[in-house]
Amino acid sequence: MRSLNDMLEPGMLVTHPTRPDWGLGQVQSNINGRVTVNFEHEGKVVLMSDHVTLQPVYR
Repeated sequence: MRSLNDMLEPGMLVTHPTRPDWGLGQVQSNINGRVTVNFEHEGKVVLMSDHVTLQPVYR
């Protein structure tokens, strides 16, 4: 079963649902369930997609 995180591609903007203080993030990569995101107030973070569903931001 595919999750929303499976559709994330480099360059997409996201937020972390339980860490709004991290601010807006830009997806750097999405490989084998590991999503690397560069957040404006936290820096680069590698997240396991089975632990959190990132929220896409559309502008």
